[in-house]
This record gives sequence, C-alpha cells and structure tokens, in this order.
Amino acid sequence: MEDKIHNIISIQDFSISFNKGEFKALNRISFDIQKGKTLGLVGESGSGKSLCSLALMGLLPKNAETNNGKLLLNFHNTTIDLNQTSELNLRRLRGRSISMIFQEPMTSLNPSLTCGYQVAEIIQQHSKKNNSQLKQRVLELFEEVKLPRPDKIFTSYPHEISGGQKQRVMIAMAIACKPELLIADEPTTALDVTVQKEILKLLSELQLKYKISILFITHDLGVVNDIADQIVVMHKGIIIEKGRTKDILENPKEAYTKGLLASKPPNNKRPERLQTVASFLDQNTHTFRLISTEKRQQNHKEIFNQQPVLQVKNIETTFVIKKNIFGKVTQKLKAVDRVSFELYKGETLGLVGESGCGKTTLGRTILQLETAS
Repeated sequence: MEDKIHNIISIQDFSISFNKGEFKALNRISFDIQKGKTLGLVGESGSGKSLCSLALMGLLPKNAETNNGKLLLNFHNTTIDLNQTSELNLRRLRGRSISMIFQEPMTSLNPSLTCGYQVAEIIQQHSKKNNSQLKQRVLELFEEVKLPRPDKIFTSYPHEISGGQKQRVMIAMAIACKPELLIADEPTTALDVTVQKEILKLLSELQLKYKISILFITHDLGVVNDIADQIVVMHKGIIIEKGRTKDILENPKEAYTKGLLASKPPNNKRPERLQTVASFLDQNTHTFRLISTEKRQQNHKEIFNQQPVLQVKNIETTFVIKKNIFGKVTQKLKAVDRVSFELYKGETLGLVGESGCGKTTLGRTILQLETAS
C-alpha cells in the first residue's frame, strides 16, 4: 500500500496495438514514476516513447487498441485507471492533474492566438477567474519561467518570439494548474545547447518548488543524465532495461543500452567507424578501433594538399530592420559579418554557435538564397 501511495503513476502490463492487433506498438510494458521524482524514458525514434505519454494523457489516435493493462494515477488518496476512465474525466484531469510539454514548440502553439491568451485558456478550463485575475496569473507564470518582458510576450504571437521563449510559454502552460505529473516529450530537441541547459535547469527548479513528478522523454542520454533519477530504456515497444540513472549509464547490462551509449561519438578519441546500435545487437561488444594520431595527420595532409572545393571570403549579409515613412533605411542587422573559410574534398567542417548567430543565414548566402551585401 505504501508503494502505491509513493508512486504517482503505475503502468502495469500495458499494450497498444494497431491494425486489429497485427502491429504491437507497445508490448506489455510496466514501470512506476515516484512522487516528486523524474523518470527518463529513452530509446530510438519509433520505440514507443511518445505513445506512452499520449496514453497517459488519453490522446491516443482512434485506431489504437489497448489491452486490459493498467495506467494508474495515484493522487489525493485516490487511484484512477486512466485506461478505463471516461473521456469526460480525462478532460478534467488534463492540465490539472497531468500536463504535457509537447515535442516541438514551433508547432505546438496556435499561431493565430497570442501567447497570453493560450496560457489563460488552460487556467480558465479549471478555475473561475475573471479576465483581470487570469492576466495576473499568466504574468506571474511568465515571470516564474523567466520570460523577459512578460507584458510584451502576453500580447505577442508565437512567431514574434524565439524558440527558447516559445518553450518557456509551453512550460508556463503546463504548470499553470500545478499538476501532479508533468510529461515532457523531447522538450529540448529543437533548441541549441545553451537554451537547452536553461530549460533543464528551469524544469528542475519548478519540480522542487511544486513537488511535481516528471516523465522526461528523450533520445539523448546526455540530457537524461542531467535531469532523471531513474531511466527506462525502450526498443520496438518493449522495455529493455530500467533502473537508477547512474547504474544504467555507468554499467548497462543489455546490449541495446550499450549500443545507445556507444552511438554518441566520444569527445576525447576518434574511432575508425562510428558505432551503431546494430553492431552491439549483433556482437554484444563495446570494443572499437581508434584512428592513431599519425594516421589522422596523414589524412589531414592528403585532404589539405588539394584545391578547396569551396572558398568563402569576407562574406557579409545584412537585413533591413526598419525604414522611415520616406522609405529610407534607418536600421539594419548584420547577420553575417566578414566570415571566411575553406572547405576541402573529403573534409567535414563543423559550423557551430547559438541560435541567431548566423549559421543558417551563412548557408543560405552560400546557396544564393540570400544576397551577400
């Protein structure tokens, strides 16, 4: 009994199939999410991670067929089987008891409604606040998720704010009614690493403040290491391995988990071939051959003795931001500022930087989709 109270969610022997049972997308999965803790659900695309979240939210497609497995939500000394409850009851629970941050902030928000209105809408569903109270609560939430200029963003449309700000609006929407369980479905995938770190830190702070349980869905084991207390590894609809985060990442028992870990290229050494999950499933080994320093120097010598395939010299790309009433340009933005580099046949050149630093504009300028200044 104590264990049931301790677990905010208990998934027991749960399956989802399509096409009259011919395709099993989830096959008798079982795991628990402890109250106030974060569970990381990891695996490749198509492993069934997002289907788990949709099942808990009661948002499965109409052609999905579930078995008699249980999706138990334990809160306020009450247990509800989400697999058996009515649609009306699910509507009452969504946003208030279980909330979700969807995968892509660029498309999850309605482009035709202001950010403030969209967050106010979820609060209005579960309370009886007037318009003034709703706005005040939304502004409080925007401050809580550390959005700059809350008043401005309240009246802004999604296309007028950055990707990181959109994700913060989505988080504000998700925590608006202080849910028991927050499902975060790859919430940092579309964000650059610095914004990603800020979002992960924000989620951890909100979890401590509100004692929220989090189901964090991701394919990135590096991200899950920063936030999860426990990990469940999925592959083709089944659970391969589960346990404490440290145990799974430092001492994985299953070949599939070892393959997932090895698929991320190491920073301090260079293998001859990048590892794949398939190679681990075939031979259950973690060994691979490295390129020696001498061999790497020889490769560089051969590459850089050729003529470059591409030469970029002092490229500048400028955009007009503002004109006066007479059409005269009064403000410009220099998106690319005197960038130069060479690219050789057989070479991979990494172009890195935060969102908005000019990477994409440089690529578009090279392709002549933007005009160099």
